[in-house]
Amino acid sequence: MPRMTGKHALARMLIAEGVEYIFGNPGTSETPVMDALQDFPQLKYVQALQEGTAVGMADGYARATGRPAFANIHIAGGLANGISALYNAYKGGTPLVLTAGNSDTRMQLTEPVLSGDLVEMTAQYTKWSAEIRHAADIPMAMRRAFKEAKTPPTGPVFLSFPWDAQDDEADVDIIPSSPGYFRTRPDTAAIARASQLLAQAENPIMVVGDRVAQSGAMAQMVRVAEQLGARVYAAAFSEVNFPTSHPLYCGMLNLSSPAARQQLAGADVVLAVGTNVFSSFLYVPEPFLAPNTRLIHLDCNAWEVEKIYPTEVGLLADPRAGLEELAEALDQDLSASARETAATRNASLAEERRRADAAYQRRLAERWGHRPMAVERMMHELAQALPADAIIADEAVTSRAALMRAVNLDVPGSFYGIRGGALGWAMPGALGVKLANPNRPVVAVVGDGASMYTVQALWTAARYNIPVTYAICNNRSYRILKVNMDTYLRHMLNDQERQSEYMGMDFANPLNLAAMAQAMGVAGEAVEDPDQLRPALERAIASGKPAVVDVSIDGAL
Repeated sequence: MPRMTGKHALARMLIAEGVEYIFGNPGTSETPVMDALQDFPQLKYVQALQEGTAVGMADGYARATGRPAFANIHIAGGLANGISALYNAYKGGTPLVLTAGNSDTRMQLTEPVLSGDLVEMTAQYTKWSAEIRHAADIPMAMRRAFKEAKTPPTGPVFLSFPWDAQDDEADVDIIPSSPGYFRTRPDTAAIARASQLLAQAENPIMVVGDRVAQSGAMAQMVRVAEQLGARVYAAAFSEVNFPTSHPLYCGMLNLSSPAARQQLAGADVVLAVGTNVFSSFLYVPEPFLAPNTRLIHLDCNAWEVEKIYPTEVGLLADPRAGLEELAEALDQDLSASARETAATRNASLAEERRRADAAYQRRLAERWGHRPMAVERMMHELAQALPADAIIADEAVTSRAALMRAVNLDVPGSFYGIRGGALGWAMPGALGVKLANPNRPVVAVVGDGASMYTVQALWTAARYNIPVTYAICNNRSYRILKVNMDTYLRHMLNDQERQSEYMGMDFANPLNLAAMAQAMGVAGEAVEDPDQLRPALERAIASGKPAVVDVSIDGAL
């Protein structure tokens, strides 16, 4: 059993776990780790100028690779900066190992400057949080951290390393976590019951979430949807859970509005897969599911099954494995008349989709030459400029609906969006996605307000020449707050007359993201003319360097 310092044990465990990048914003409490890293050049340190940027990069990288990413930030004050990004990782289920240095244990009773209870700070947003006070425990703790991060339901963990634990020596073995085999099969009787209910359903609806994409289950989702002729709604769509060009795909559920109840109205059976049922932001007085709607919930997250709604069948399983067995059961249970009815529903929904697409094209034509540019025009030009193998990192917020209308999101791994709702993901997240996919173009579509939470990511893009193209939706406001203000007045207060002044929601001094990019060493171009947008995007993407295209769009409601 070799003897080494805790800091060297940490580095060797990272290598054993297959870590290539350390995403970090260093501080003095990380001095021992930073000293050790120069002895391990195979570990590439990616420097961020703010802790949230480091954690955001790690989040994007982990999601794009499907493996735990590693980030290292600074003690209590710096860790606080990174918690918003940690919150997103936790809510989205990102496999992430976050670490920070802490004060020497021999002085913690004196309440040293910048120190704190880092475990308490992170516990509510991690699967596991611990402080490792002895060098001998570092290999075991790292092995447990990586195991926990990648075990479904996946999510972040946090480890605190006091200064003396990094410098102390111990006899340790460097053994990584096991690869893990996580395709949990569903209960046979539960599959049989779910199949019987669905085979007899007159109006089935399917609801999907991001754990479908995380389990690689999109093809299985499509198979079951087509077997049933079911409408498919997304409760979450931050990765490609179902092809958006498919005629059965009916869009996102608006879970902050009674409209979601209308979307689900009439369903006799709802099959929810890999999603929470249902996570809302604003209070909606009526339940989204009618009392006579029977719910089947297939998920790898036991906590979410029957958390809110009575559930006829709960299927605790890997979504892909569960859908495979459900599809096989449906092949046996669907009668000839049920298959014919499903085919009729498929055809009817395809026609409904064609009409909706035609209506959107008419809206695009009507707004084609508007100045400021209509968001529909912006996303149309973006779609035309995207290379076939491009990956989109999305934090467009209120412009997202137009983005998803203009671009077919059909290929797993081609789209990643903010999860959790804490703004600031896409600026650094896109860099992590690009590092995970060095041979594919990455385009980040980001709201102007959202970009400012982690605009420091542009410095990192320039420092390491990470060629992400940022398309900024510059509507000179926090438009999402205006939308929610209108929801509050019209639907929650039922006040149809009051006109809001939208206090604190407009940018009286418009943000010049192109100039900010240039100040950090990134090419920046501002675009107001709709006819100039596609050439500007194509130049930026083809440059092979990071670039910002700051697009002025109409922010009216």
